[in-house]
Amino acid sequence: MTLGSALLLGIYDVFKKQALKNNGVLWVLLAATAFSTILLIPFFSSGPASDHMRLQLKAFLVTVSWVSGLIALKLLPVTTASTIKASRPFFVVLFSIVLFGERLNVWQWAGVALALLAMTLLSGASKKEGIDFSKSKGVLAMAISVLAGVASALYDKHMIADMEPLFIQCWCNLYVTIMLAICVIVKALHDKDNRERFQWDWMLLVIAVFIVGADMLYFFALKQEGALLSVVSLIRRCSVVVTFVLGAIVFKEKKIKEKAVDLAILLAGMGLLLYGSSI
Repeated sequence: MTLGSALLLGIYDVFKKQALKNNGVLWVLLAATAFSTILLIPFFSSGPASDHMRLQLKAFLVTVSWVSGLIALKLLPVTTASTIKASRPFFVVLFSIVLFGERLNVWQWAGVALALLAMTLLSGASKKEGIDFSKSKGVLAMAISVLAGVASALYDKHMIADMEPLFIQCWCNLYVTIMLAICVIVKALHDKDNRERFQWDWMLLVIAVFIVGADMLYFFALKQEGALLSVVSLIRRCSVVVTFVLGAIVFKEKKIKEKAVDLAILLAGMGLLLYGSSI
């Protein structure tokens, strides 16, 4: 299920980049989540108010991660953005270790070192494209997206223990849609002269279908007995391989070989970190 989620998520990211050609960041996210919520209507069910409060916090983290991530995707080449995004499970595993008070062993430190090396090399490759990691708004936006995504993933493991996957997915989508609608309204009122207009694009419906499938498989995978967040998160983030390959083909971006090496090093680092956590 996690591999299936990774495949759908990778394709979703490429289509999402394509959808940004006709609409602004907030409009793409709002339309995608609204369509996702409509697709999930048959699966809605009631629940206690306390669960809804927890889901609203989850929705806030998702909204921050998605908005900042899509801003980064608009400002950065998709191959650069996807490689930075690949660091997310690295932080999930690392924070999981910190939260449980465990010490890093040799394998885990090796994984940390490889991940840092990959990000350093990516920074060098991106500079050749005119992207300075220390000054780029796109890189800052992606960093915010990754950290918010890590917090969301850690919170998922907490919630999935006593909530059903479809309950989480349905209501979280609805709350994210409401939050994004508020963002669109506030932005329109704040900047009336440069108000973005919505243009219908079938790609918005396509990405909604893909993200519904990806999230559904993810939550059901996490619900399985004995499922480890670190394993699920790592496998799911392999979606960046799909995004990277399709992005390179569709958008014909530069420095592909250098970034491919960076991505391979980063994935190797996460593999060592995961292996070190399992022994």
